[in-house]
Amino acid sequence: MPRPGGRRVQEKSKDFFGSMKRLLSNLKTWKGLMILSLFLAMVSAIMALIMPDKLSSLADEIGAGLVPRTENIEKIYTAMSNSFTEDKMQSKMQQIMMSTDITMEEKNNFLEIVNDMQTSEKDKMFVNLTKCSDNILLILFDDIKVDDVNISKQDLIKMIKMMSSVDEENTEQALEVMDNLPKSIYSLIEPKMNTDKIKSIAILMGVVYLISALFSYIQSLSLTTVSNNFAKSLRSSISVKINKLPLKFFDTHETGDILSRVTNDIDTIAQNLNNSLSTLVTSVTLFVGSIIMMFYTNWIMAITAILSSLLGFIFMFAILGKSQKYFSENQRALGELNGYIEENYSGHNVVKAYNGIKDAVNDFDKLNDDLFQAKRKSIFLSGTMQPMMGFIGNLGYVAVCVVGALLTMNDIISFGVIVAFMIYVRLFTNPLSQIAQATTNLQSTAAASERVYAFLDEKEMPTQEEIRKHLDKSKVKGEIEFKNVKFGYDPGRTIIKNFSAKAKPGQKIAIVGPTGAGKTTMVNLLMKFYDINDGDILIDGVSTKDLTRENIHDLFVMVLQDTWLFEGTIAENLRFNKKDVSDEELWQACRTVGIDHFVKTLPGGLNSTITDDSSVSQGQKQLLTIARGMIEDAPFLILDEATSNVDTRTEELVQKAMDKLTDQRTSFIIAHRLSTIKNADLILVMNEGNIIEQGTHEELMAQGGFYEQLYNSQFEKTI
Repeated sequence: MPRPGGRRVQEKSKDFFGSMKRLLSNLKTWKGLMILSLFLAMVSAIMALIMPDKLSSLADEIGAGLVPRTENIEKIYTAMSNSFTEDKMQSKMQQIMMSTDITMEEKNNFLEIVNDMQTSEKDKMFVNLTKCSDNILLILFDDIKVDDVNISKQDLIKMIKMMSSVDEENTEQALEVMDNLPKSIYSLIEPKMNTDKIKSIAILMGVVYLISALFSYIQSLSLTTVSNNFAKSLRSSISVKINKLPLKFFDTHETGDILSRVTNDIDTIAQNLNNSLSTLVTSVTLFVGSIIMMFYTNWIMAITAILSSLLGFIFMFAILGKSQKYFSENQRALGELNGYIEENYSGHNVVKAYNGIKDAVNDFDKLNDDLFQAKRKSIFLSGTMQPMMGFIGNLGYVAVCVVGALLTMNDIISFGVIVAFMIYVRLFTNPLSQIAQATTNLQSTAAASERVYAFLDEKEMPTQEEIRKHLDKSKVKGEIEFKNVKFGYDPGRTIIKNFSAKAKPGQKIAIVGPTGAGKTTMVNLLMKFYDINDGDILIDGVSTKDLTRENIHDLFVMVLQDTWLFEGTIAENLRFNKKDVSDEELWQACRTVGIDHFVKTLPGGLNSTITDDSSVSQGQKQLLTIARGMIEDAPFLILDEATSNVDTRTEELVQKAMDKLTDQRTSFIIAHRLSTIKNADLILVMNEGNIIEQGTHEELMAQGGFYEQLYNSQFEKTI
C-alpha cells in the first residue's frame, strides 16, 4: 500500500481486450450516437485529407496568374507558320523577286534564308527572317488572329526583332522585353488569374471546412452525451448495487477504495471515452489516409516525407526508451520522500525530544537530492519531446521542400504539390503521438472499468422475494429470543458458538465482555446484517429468517459509537427518513434528551446547518443522534458503545438521555464502561462467542466470577 501523499502508479488492465469488449457491450444503449460520432470523426478526417489536394490546385491557379502566359507565344508562332505554306511562299517569293523596291542584294539574302528555313526550328526560322529587310518582311507576314485578338504584321515583325535580341539565360531581360511588346501581343501573354476557378476552389474549401467543423461539433456533442450518460448509468448501477451488498463486503473493503470506484474510476472511463475513441478513429484515418494521398499525389515525394519522418520518430523512441527508467526512479524517490516527511512531521515531538533533528535533516537532504537528480533527468528528457516533435515536422518540411524544388525544376510536379505535401507531413506525423496517447488512455480506461465491473459483479445478499410475513412496529410486544445461534464470518472459524438468550418486553439487556467476545456480532445478527449459520432469532415468536431486512430495520433504533450527522440543518438530521414530523415534535425530543438549550443558542435554531466546521462537540452530536432515535419511535433499541467517545460529564448527560430513550423499549446495550449498565434488567457476559454468565449487576457481583473481575478492573488504581 502506498504511503499517504505518495504518487499513485497508473494501473494497467489485466485483460485489456476482455475489459474493452465488456465496456463497449454496455454502450449498446447509445449505439446509434456512438456510430454517428465515430462516423463523423472519420468523415471529418477524410475531409481534412482532401483539402491539401484542393489547396494544391488553388496554389497552382494563383501561381499561374502571377507569371506570363508564355504558352500563348507558341500559339502566335503557330498562327504565323500558317502564313508560310508552300503555296503562299511561292506567291510571296515571286512578288519579292519582281518587286522594284527591293535591291538585288536583299533578294539574294532572302533566298539564302529561305533555303535554311526547311531545317530550322520555328522560332529560329522567324529569328533568321529578321535579317531580311522590312520591305521583304511586310510581304512575307500576314495579319493574324489568336484567341480573338487581331495582331498586325507590323506588331509581329516588331515582336520577332525584340525576341531575337533576348539572351535566354537572362531572365530579367526576357521579362523586360515581354513588358515592352506591342499591346496586341502583350494582351495575350500578360499574367492573368482565372478568378472564376480560384473563386470556385476557395468557396469549395470554405464549405468543406465549415461542414468539417460542424461534423466535429456534432461528433463531440454526441460522444460527450454518450460518455456522460454512461457514467450516470454506472453511478446509478453502483448506487443500486451498494444497497444489495452484504455488510461483509464493507467490512473487508476500504471505504476509500469503494469511493474511488464511484468517483475516480467512473470519471476516468467517461473522460477517456469522450476523448480517446474519437481521437483514435481520427488519428488512424489521418495516418492511413495521408499515406494513401501522398502516394496518389506523387510517389517520390511520399517516400521522401515518410522516410524523413520515420527517421525522426526512431530517434525519439530511442530517447524515450532510455528515459523510462528515470521516470520510474522519479516516482520511487517522490514516494520515499513523501513518506519520510509524513512520518517525521507526525512524530515531530519525538524527533525533537530525542535530539534527532540533525539526523532527520541529513536523511531528508539525501532523499531530497535523490529526488532532485531523478526529476532533473526525467524532466530534461520529457522536455525534449516537444522540440523533438517539432524537429520531426521540420525535418519533413525541409525534405519535402528540397526534393519538391528539384522535381519542380524538372517540370515533374507543380508548386502546389509542394504546398500539399507540407500539410500531408503534418497530417502524417501528428496522429502517431495522438494514437500513442489514446492507447495509453484506453489502457487506463480498461483498468478502471475492471474495478467498476468487479464491484458490480460482487455477490449480493439473498433475495427476499419469497418472504411474506410482516411485523407492524405499532403492534410489536417487544420480545426477542436467541436460540442456539451459531455464526462465523469465515466458514472455518466459528465466532458465536451456541448463543441462547431471551429478552422480555421492556427489558434493558446489557451485553458485556472483552474485545472480540462477539458483542457487536450479536447486534449485526439481530439486525440481519449477516445471516446466521445455525439456530434462530425470534421477534415476538417470528423468525428473522421469515422477515425482510427492511421490516427488521424498521423495528429498531440504533445509536452507535460513531455519531453520523450529514451536512444539513438540525431539523433535517433529526427527521432523517421521516417525512411527517412537526417542529414541535423535534423540540420535544430535544428537551427530552437535554439538547434543547444548545439548539436555541444557535443562530437558526432547528434550521441551523451542521458542517465539519461547526462548533458542535462530540457529546452534542451524540445527544442529537439520541434525539433522532426518539423521533424514530421503534419498539427495540440498540446502543453500541454510545458513550465511549465522550468525557465523564457528557457521559452523564448522554446516560440520562439514553435512560429516557430506553423507557418502555426492549433495549440492547453494549458497553465497556460497566458503570453505565448497573441498572440493566439483565446483563449477559460474553466470552469467546458464548454467554458465560447472566443476571443483574448485584447477582453477578455476588457470584465473584468473570463479570466481577471486569467490573473491578475498571476501578483498580496503580499504587
